Amino acid sequence: MTFVSFASSALLRPRDGDALRGELRRTAAHAQLPVVFAGEVHGGSLQLSEFFGNRTNSLVGVVVPPRAGLGGRVLHEARAVTVSDYGRSSSITHHFDRPVLYEGLRSILAVPVLVAGTARAVLYGAARECAPIGDRAVTAFAQAASRLAQEIAVRDEVDRRLAMLARSSDDRDPVATAQVREVHADLRVLAQDVSDPALQEKLRSLSDRLAGALDGERPQTEIVLSPRETDVLSHVALGCSNAEIAQRLSVGAETVKSYLRSAMSKLDVHSRHEAVVVARKAGLLP
Repeated sequence: MTFVSFASSALLRPRDGDALRGELRRTAAHAQLPVVFAGEVHGGSLQLSEFFGNRTNSLVGVVVPPRAGLGGRVLHEARAVTVSDYGRSSSITHHFDRPVLYEGLRSILAVPVLVAGTARAVLYGAARECAPIGDRAVTAFAQAASRLAQEIAVRDEVDRRLAMLARSSDDRDPVATAQVREVHADLRVLAQDVSDPALQEKLRSLSDRLAGALDGERPQTEIVLSPRETDVLSHVALGCSNAEIAQRLSVGAETVKSYLRSAMSKLDVHSRHEAVVVARKAGLLP
């Protein structure tokens, strides 16, 4: 029996650009600005890549270093900035006047997506007339940046923990096995902490894949545990008390007991230890 390597964790992480594009599309529908665009930060510089409502390709692929233009100021200051007349603004440099003005943009809002205090992307909303950006648009972009930052942070944490597993020996050993089980439990916690249902489902799906990893394949089973029952059992498997589980899952101790009783009933067992053993044999826990 061999331990499955997770060195290919990049295959498990969706492209951040896809999340950026989806969030931008969602924001375009709520912000009521004619042009929205965005880019990811790589090597400290921003590369514009996603656009809705643009008439030209003048800004496509533009690379913005820190402090240069509106985006560069946002990168440097790590905060949202607006200008009501881009071409005449004295608060930014004018490195990118040609592509910006060729697109006809005048009022522009730029909001950084901050993860651990570092900009990972920048979202823009713009209009072709000189006027202050409204509160509705500012709020929509701030909420979009917050959602995207949360998703990227969760993806980073998943990658970090999978990288930790990749550094383990390929042999099935107690340390590697314990690490898989800790990561499985942590993924369950991350899943219940995020607000995006799609991301929550991705994390739970990844934890399910980990559940069968130690045996190579997940065995077929007719036993179906609810997400919360699996959350609780995954921490029981780590040796956590009901109080510790309640603290980690942000629920009451009685709620933990209720989920545990329900799981034990489905597994047809009479103790916490038996529940973990049977759940592992069924491929429901690693």
